[in-house]
Amino acid sequence: MRSVRRMVRGREIREGAGVKLRRLFADALAEEFDPFLLFDAFDSTDPEEYLPGFPWHPHRGIETVTYLLSGVVEHGDSLGNRGTIASGCCQWMTAGRGIVHQEMPQAHEHLHGIQLWVNLPADKKMTEPVYRDLQPEDMPLANTAAASVRVLAGSFADTHGPVEGIAVAPTFLDVNVEPYGSFVFDPEDRMTVFAYVFSGNGCFAADQDRGEKGDIVLWDQQQGEIAIEAGASGLRFLLCAGRPLREPIVWGGPIVMNTRKQIEEAFAQLDEGTFLEQRP
Repeated sequence: MRSVRRMVRGREIREGAGVKLRRLFADALAEEFDPFLLFDAFDSTDPEEYLPGFPWHPHRGIETVTYLLSGVVEHGDSLGNRGTIASGCCQWMTAGRGIVHQEMPQAHEHLHGIQLWVNLPADKKMTEPVYRDLQPEDMPLANTAAASVRVLAGSFADTHGPVEGIAVAPTFLDVNVEPYGSFVFDPEDRMTVFAYVFSGNGCFAADQDRGEKGDIVLWDQQQGEIAIEAGASGLRFLLCAGRPLREPIVWGGPIVMNTRKQIEEAFAQLDEGTFLEQRP
């Protein structure tokens, strides 16, 4: 069995135009979570904390994944896509060489979800942008003796998710384990694997490695299975796995590249109005 490497609680920050959220990891921990770059969680019943939203802003060199358990977010982007991310929906956006978009939460009794940034390898940084709008019915359900597993990407128990062809071969599973039930996942060797706890609590390896709502659990990258046992109230978590890229990471806010020169070029193009015209 794999052992737990790190437990993360994160910190509250304001992002976008003033949205209150919890940042679990970003640049300081990106090397440990490679190929994942950033993880933000939002969980609020107060519209004033999230209605300012995330107005128009650019991305390059990454993919963004927005997954809502509850709430409504209006989306628009420079590719011409317009739509709504609602409860149970997932937006998977490959920014590639460049995209500009906005995400504006709407008033709702409970906004609950996450956004995760996934790195692109050097030879895919300037790939064609792609937008995927996934509805609940697009994401198949697999069942075990004690858990229901919604497959967003990758596969589990011969059930395949709708997101394919991603360089880091990610697996994204929304796992709901019954009280005192167990769940086992067998990732490829050396893959980065972590879980974010949506609700409940449980044991994620040794008895002392207990996580609860709002925690991220990161496992070591050695060979072995992931074994999780739910507590008395059950356990729901997002399990994420991906192949590490082990490449240089240079941040420019929402633009993540491999060199400082690439970052400077991107912001120069934004100033010149040529950011969206670039080709590989």
